[in-house]
Amino acid sequence: MTNNELDLHGIKHQDVQLLVEDWVLVNQYSIPLNIICGNSAKMIQLVDEVLTNKLNIKYRMWQYGVIVVDFV
Repeated sequence: MTNNELDLHGIKHQDVQLLVEDWVLVNQYSIPLNIICGNSAKMIQLVDEVLTNKLNIKYRMWQYGVIVVDFV
């Protein structure tokens, strides 16, 4: 894991929202931020909820399971 990449493989669903929120805020100056969700629709949904609902951040998914935050 680097400052601009967060790999969620092996992370429990209940830990995702707090981890993603904290990581995005700490690394907001290392844009673009890549969040690796893998092929889990649930993991993608959890990350989406944090980014759109809690942080009001728009993102793109250039490949299924890889979320890219270009602006914070």
